Amino acid sequence: MDINQITFGIPAAERDHDLLKCFVESESYNRVANKNRNIVLGNRGTGKSAIFAKISEEGRKSGKIIIQLAPDEYSYEMMAKILESEANGSWAKHGAYSVAWKYLIYTQIFKELSNKGYFKFGREAKIYNYVRDNIKDFEANPIGILISFLKRLEGVKIGKYEAAIKSKELSRLYKLDEISELVKILDDVAKKHQVIVIVDELDKGWDNSEDAKHFVSGLFNAATTINANHVNIRILVSLRRELYDNIPELYEDYQKFSDTVEQISWTEETLKDFIKMRMIKFLPKMNEKPFDEIWNVVFSETLSYRSTKSFNYIVDRTLFRPREIIQFANNIVDKGRSERKLLPLDYDSIYSAESEYSKSRLSDIAAEYKFQYPGLLALFETFRGLQFNMSKEAFHSHLLSVGCGEHDLGKNAEWMRGKDSDSLIKVLWEVGFIKAQIVGGIKAQMRHGSKWIGSYQISGINVNNIPQYQVHPMFRSYLGMKESKSKNK
Repeated sequence: MDINQITFGIPAAERDHDLLKCFVESESYNRVANKNRNIVLGNRGTGKSAIFAKISEEGRKSGKIIIQLAPDEYSYEMMAKILESEANGSWAKHGAYSVAWKYLIYTQIFKELSNKGYFKFGREAKIYNYVRDNIKDFEANPIGILISFLKRLEGVKIGKYEAAIKSKELSRLYKLDEISELVKILDDVAKKHQVIVIVDELDKGWDNSEDAKHFVSGLFNAATTINANHVNIRILVSLRRELYDNIPELYEDYQKFSDTVEQISWTEETLKDFIKMRMIKFLPKMNEKPFDEIWNVVFSETLSYRSTKSFNYIVDRTLFRPREIIQFANNIVDKGRSERKLLPLDYDSIYSAESEYSKSRLSDIAAEYKFQYPGLLALFETFRGLQFNMSKEAFHSHLLSVGCGEHDLGKNAEWMRGKDSDSLIKVLWEVGFIKAQIVGGIKAQMRHGSKWIGSYQISGINVNNIPQYQVHPMFRSYLGMKESKSKNK
């Protein structure tokens, strides 16, 4: 095998032309594809967009109408500039965004079906006429429809109207009276032409503003309502897990849509299935071979470093996200190629690539949580040069020094000042920076014989009751961390 022929693909699903050829039909995908789940939550790089890309492809093949919506990168900033704040206008934005999303989704379906020639005759022509007269100015920017509807609500809500007139007009807008008859017609049409609307990439341009949060919470509410009211019209939404956790309005409405939420997670075994599909692309004759045999073409089965299994070493330096294993594997192959190494690659090639990968992931995780925990990179840096295994007491002592201001964390990390060590441990656990030593009775997805577990493998444990912690292997190389004399590796 020539090392120059090896690539594991592009980490970003949106730019990966081989995505669907290498797609793994996971349990999460099957639950969404089989209509059991409509809202997909997951961290960056876990495959949310890949699931929707596969559903879109399969839907088009079977004749379904597929509509894809993604907010422009500047939508959130634009909405904040155009719309009055809740405090200034005294209007409930959550409800306003919800009805505006319903209006946008319905009108996008009207437009798509009209463009396909479904609404030109009989009573269905009313939809065609409505699109012609009201939607044509928004061809290039569908989000403009949502903003326009919000401005109508805002104008009535905070405008100088008599109380009776204001109440009547608001009721008309919130009930979508002007399209209520058209929605009934649409429902009949959808019996013959199933429609799927996909709303993805909600993190683009995210600014954590009042409007951004209402934009997303309103969408969740609208999608849940439309899905409940129509058999053949389906709204699919994806959102990054950490953004979901940072929107209080979603917690308040959680019971309304909890049974439709799919939270993406991966295990070592499903990651093997994923990477095998990637490798078969450049090793097509090994399609029927077991994973280990395919993997060992590129990487030595057992590394010269402590006789560690190469796959275990690499996957241990991920948070079990497909994007990470693609990135690390590509980095290793690139290093091997530049150093003119022969296959299979051994520990020296992995070691050469690890520091760069570790630095990249440290920065990416800090950026991923920048709205919840600004300045997180500064907290990570306080561990530079320390031992990566620490007792509970040693870990608490270090974090107390952080909370007491003994480290220069910068202005963005002021929220850490005065924080107790328990709170900071919870943050580090949540973002995946630390792993916890397993104690009796804890069941989780972990390798036989392993003593350590991360938050991406288990939920619902009290991490502050754990006797020992270790910094995740993914971050140790860049932080120059040392191994303790303890045998708890």
